[in-house]
Amino acid sequence: MTTFTTVSVPVDGGSLTVRHRHGSAPTAVFLHYWGGSAGTWHQVIEHLGGQDVISYDQRGWGTAASVDGPYSLGQMATDVDAIAAHEGLEHVVLVGHSMGGKVAQIVAGTQPGYLSALVLVAPAPPRPPAHVTPEYQEQLAHAYDRADSVRFSLDNVLSYAPLSEDLRQQVIHDSLDSAPTARTVWPLHEITADVWPSASAITVPTLVLAGEHDQVEPPAVLQELLLPAIPQARMVILPGTGHLLPLEAPAEVAEEIRRFLEYVT
Repeated sequence: MTTFTTVSVPVDGGSLTVRHRHGSAPTAVFLHYWGGSAGTWHQVIEHLGGQDVISYDQRGWGTAASVDGPYSLGQMATDVDAIAAHEGLEHVVLVGHSMGGKVAQIVAGTQPGYLSALVLVAPAPPRPPAHVTPEYQEQLAHAYDRADSVRFSLDNVLSYAPLSEDLRQQVIHDSLDSAPTARTVWPLHEITADVWPSASAITVPTLVLAGEHDQVEPPAVLQELLLPAIPQARMVILPGTGHLLPLEAPAEVAEEIRRFLEYVT
């Protein structure tokens, strides 16, 4: 069982509960998806053995539900910098899933001295795809209104590989355990934010993991709207998976991260 040291990191508007497992460098810092939590990554982290890792609930979610806004991508990127400074991190591999992947692009685009590499897991691309219309945004904003709406999203959009009942309950809990404003800022505003300048400024080695059957960020969309911005990125498509790669295929995700770390360190 993974043992974390838990620290409280001061950030604008409150503090974040950061879970740090000390181990072998570099430090993998995990950013969860819209609706997720630090727990989204627990199985991946278990498979990474003795790796130095950090995970946390982003502001507005879970243990950070009481942290004030703004709940913008830019503010969440600033939170990453605050955690790196607080923990004295010098060699970081930033791992971002979906919304967390877009946050990671902003962080990496500033070229911070602590960043060594980047892993984008089913990431939101720097520019929104054509299907992200105002009607789509309004519908998405209600996906996590109730437990039954979360179940519908999970069964029809988010996952492809079946999840255990425990993981299903975790997804439902995480999706509802948030500040109401945090739950709507992403679908109504930040999902359409154009962060192409940040993505195109990324210079560190970058791995992109995509789900073969992902309906949220399909591989074809990432090929069109992400990879041209980060020409050094390499994309790996995981077969038989949807959008929730850290939950659907944690061993495979961890193995790809491990191979990548061996290559870049």
